[in-house]
Amino acid sequence: MWWKKANRFWSIGLTGHISMVTTFFLMAIGFVALMLSGCTDSMSNVSDGIEEVTAPEQAAGLASKGLLSGQWTDPQDIAAICRDIYDRAIKMDTIGSLETVREIVKRLGEAGYASVDSKNQVDMAGAEQVLQFCQTADAAHDAKLTIVTVTYTGGFRIFDMQIKDGGIDVVRGYYQYDENGRLQNKSTVSYPASVWEYTKEGYLFLEGEYFSDENYMLTLQDTPEYTAFRVLPLDAQCREWNRQYILPMGYDSNNLFLSNWNEADLRELDMYDSFDRCYAMLYQQPHPYVPDENLGVGAVYRIPEDIFEGVIFTYFDVDAEAVRAKTRYLDSDAAYAYRPRGLYEASYPEIPYPEVASGVKNPDGTVTLIIHAVYPDEHTAKAFAHQTVIRPLPSGGFQYVSNQMLDREGDYKPWWYAKRLTEEEWRKIYRVE
Repeated sequence: MWWKKANRFWSIGLTGHISMVTTFFLMAIGFVALMLSGCTDSMSNVSDGIEEVTAPEQAAGLASKGLLSGQWTDPQDIAAICRDIYDRAIKMDTIGSLETVREIVKRLGEAGYASVDSKNQVDMAGAEQVLQFCQTADAAHDAKLTIVTVTYTGGFRIFDMQIKDGGIDVVRGYYQYDENGRLQNKSTVSYPASVWEYTKEGYLFLEGEYFSDENYMLTLQDTPEYTAFRVLPLDAQCREWNRQYILPMGYDSNNLFLSNWNEADLRELDMYDSFDRCYAMLYQQPHPYVPDENLGVGAVYRIPEDIFEGVIFTYFDVDAEAVRAKTRYLDSDAAYAYRPRGLYEASYPEIPYPEVASGVKNPDGTVTLIIHAVYPDEHTAKAFAHQTVIRPLPSGGFQYVSNQMLDREGDYKPWWYAKRLTEEEWRKIYRVE
């Protein structure tokens, strides 16, 4: 069984192709809003032959453990529970590490709270409370629930939820430690949940709107908030594969996981975007080939072949001829012409994030992963799915072998992804003869 409830449910249907100008406009609003209001930590997660376990099967076992009463709590009390962990992490400079966040989530669970990390990379503590709350909400009975999400920036968000008269009211507070180790309230908002949904994959999605002076001046409407809580645990091996192979690439400004390709057929793969992401993975920092300071000027770089191919060959078992067929190679310079993404190639800021649902080790040493795209903005734990094959290397590295979209053609269009400009489009926009 799974539960779904929506009062004043609405959705915005974004179908077809979004123009580059529209994409830029959306990005501009987002950037200005962030500058005005400040950024918060956001959402952006098998054994051989393992079968995917559905949420209802696990829910029955967790719910049978009983309900720990959700209650409204002073954030200072929550901070005190994990203060020693925070102090130790500050001294060791590990405040944003997965291990520290996992330890804090566990400690809060031991203290009786439902808790998870803000990126859903740690199994939720106190999941039985959330499952019981969903069951109670489905039956239209009054109930309360508090969920504490631990951020990777040294703070947490507290969601106090109350079922009343068939609807769910939400109060969300965001708290951050300052440079002196004092907990500060960065923001507190309240709203009725226009959408709440518990899915068969084990996610609870919330959506609501609240009033913000700054955002209202920009958009003339209330500010939407989308939240996703992974309630049910994931297999530890699936999480490890996701962290090692899939999350570093993700869905941001590249189509590695949005197209069908393999080592023998790279036609759908954008090699320049792959270079962008792989460079950051290899060197643990963005590449230096950035847009011109004057955004009206189209920058063009000549990247030496040893640098460009060195990055690509680290993560793909392909030859130079295949790479050059997908790029503009300059024989006279032994370099690749490279145009960084500009204003008209900016993707929508809020995008799905990948989560490995299952995987299997193959006889040839490769690993086949089934991946679901979790998209809070669309209240779904499976906006689309793809199968990606990875080749782990003896050196500890790995290579991408292939990707195959598993949804039927046309079932889902990644409207939030912006393709790079063609040569003709680029010349026209930047007025290059």
